[in-house]
Order: sequence, then C-alpha cells, then structure tokens
Amino acid sequence: MYAVIKTGGKQYKVAAGEKIKVEQIAADVGQDIVIDQVLAVGDGAELKVGTPLVSGATVTATVVAHGKHDKVRIFKLRRRKHYQKRQGHRQAFTELQIGAVNA
Repeated sequence: MYAVIKTGGKQYKVAAGEKIKVEQIAADVGQDIVIDQVLAVGDGAELKVGTPLVSGATVTATVVAHGKHDKVRIFKLRRRKHYQKRQGHRQAFTELQIGAVNA
C-alpha cells in the first residue's frame, strides 16, 4: 500500500518502511508524527484519489534526523558592468521513516 502526501509545499509518494527527506518539520528526533494531508491512496491496481484530500486517510512517520542538504552555489554576473555576486544556500531537511499508511 502506498500514499501520495503533501508536506512543505511538495508531494511525495511513500510506502511503509521507506525513508524520505522533506522540508524541515518542527519535531524532535524520535517523535512520531501524523501526516493527514493525503492526496491519494493506492493498493495494487486500486487507487483512491481525493478531492483534494482523501477523507480519513493518514500516514504515520517517525522523525529520524534533521540536517542540511549540500550547498547550492549562486553566481550572478553582468558583463561589462563590473558586477559580480556570489552566494550560497543550504536547505534544511527532516528525514522521516514512514511507519504505516492508514486508509
């Protein structure tokens, strides 16, 4: 059984036992969280799509770790104008262990 969830403005296809990295969630390491924004639930050939959410469907997950992704380097240049700008960004993430998909 799998589900399509929405968290942090993005959509993820998850199944029980998977680990995913999502946008940072304010939760402690080891804490169980319940994600109730489930867009679709599938089991084999059967697919239940919500409008926009599937009513009564939840996904339980455990927070494994918090961290930062690799640095993304931003470089802006305007030729012949004596303008250069260097910048870097590291996006924070939360790693989740998916426990169960409840339809």
